[in-house]
Amino acid sequence: MNIKTLAFPMAVAAFIALAGCSTPTVVTLQNGTQYLTKDMPKTKTKDGFFEFEDISGAKVKVKADDVATIRQED
Repeated sequence: MNIKTLAFPMAVAAFIALAGCSTPTVVTLQNGTQYLTKDMPKTKTKDGFFEFEDISGAKVKVKADDVATIRQED
């Protein structure tokens, strides 16, 4: 087999593997503010905060008491 024959199936397999790694999640705060994240937020830290990265790439740190729900995006 030559490299051209293998390149396309390998690229498709890599794309599928990477696509399955992220789990878009919605974090809703008590005041109604919602954050759409790339992945499920890290569990609560020792100091009582959730840390995550929103879809724009900004790092967000919110007090655990301020979080109403964390759910996977439909």
